[in-house]
Order: sequence, then structure tokens, then C-alpha cells
Amino acid sequence: MTSPLSPLSTGPGPAGSVLDLAPVVPVVVLDDAADAVPLARALVAGGLPAIEVTLRTLAALDAIRAIAEGVPEAVVGAGTVITAGQVADAVAAGARFLVSPGWTDGLLEAMRASGVPFLPGVSTTSEVVALLERGVREMKFFPAEAAGGTAYLKSLAGPLPQARFCPTGGIGPESAPAYLALPNVGCVGGSWMLPKEAVAGRDWQRVEALARAAAALGGTGTAR
Repeated sequence: MTSPLSPLSTGPGPAGSVLDLAPVVPVVVLDDAADAVPLARALVAGGLPAIEVTLRTLAALDAIRAIAEGVPEAVVGAGTVITAGQVADAVAAGARFLVSPGWTDGLLEAMRASGVPFLPGVSTTSEVVALLERGVREMKFFPAEAAGGTAYLKSLAGPLPQARFCPTGGIGPESAPAYLALPNVGCVGGSWMLPKEAVAGRDWQRVEALARAAAALGGTGTAR
């Protein structure tokens, strides 16, 4: 069985994988859906087309819907997905990929049945092996820094080279290049290009500049 992010028929980008769209996936928390479109435009203009809107606020689904309708060049997804109901709601709002901080069999089946790419979260070797058993090869590694960081992922690359990750959690512009240099990392997730004061002040030029710097980090571990 192939990874749920691999088939071109369901994949969000040219390579069929969220992990190959850009070196960094912005993790977005929005309290006001009115900010969604200008924020997404700034991120896309800066070279970060894959945008994860976390389902942590009441505005999240409206934000996903606004980006899906108003910024077609963006690949908007839903993050912090932890229930089957959220899977359905996110896809109905226009999410083109799903990201969870962890997984259960029930959540995994709901994400698989959604028809869109998904990244289930893992932080242990056993979780990775369990997903590989179920045909899932692309995952979110969370919380990355707290769970062992680059040293942990480097250790996984030997026995489990078929697993590929998007590490998220505590990663910034200083640490991102070390993750991106690993052979089993496709991209990283982070929010450093979205400082709270810039979003609150609607300083989209600053967001675009920070996104451009993040996009330029690139990586030596995987081809994009």
C-alpha cells in the first residue's frame, strides 16, 4: 500500500505530497477569519504555498474556507485534527490536507476515508512502525524538539528509511536547516514567520518577508 500522500490523484502538489511543496509549512492560528486571505497571500508571495490552519480557534474553519475560495494558489490544510468530526468539517471547508498531533485507529481511518492527503502525528518508534504496518509512510513528528529533535530522527533513518517526516514543534529559523538536512525529512512546520505582533497589526509585508526567508532555507536532505 502506498502512502496516502503519494497518489497524484489526491496529492495537493506537483509531487503529490505536502512534504514536497516547500521546505517550511506555516502553522497558522487565527482568531479572526478576516485575516485569513491577506495572511495566506503574504505566505504564498513569500514562497510558502502549503498552509496549515490549526483547529484551535472558533475562526479556523471559516479561515480555511476563506483561503480555499480566495487564494486558489495556496494549498490550505487543517491542523490539530483529533476527531472524525473535525476531519469531515475541515474537508467540507476546503482543506486539501489534514495534520494530526497524534493518531488512533479511528482517527486514521477517518483521515484515510476523507480522500485528501494526511500526516498523522508520531513521537515514538513504535508509532512509526504501527503506521508503516498500515501503509502510511509520511508523518508529522511532534513535538519535535521535546521528542528528541534531529538526533532522534537521524536515529530513525537507519532502521526505518521508508518513513518520511514533517517535524513540528519548537522549530525556528536557526534549527530548521539541521532538520531539513536529514534524509528522512521532507519539510518542517513552524510559526516563526507569523509573529503575533505582525498578525495582530496586519503587517503582511513583514509576514511575506519572513516567509521568503523561510522558503530560502531549503534543505539538502530531500529533493523538491
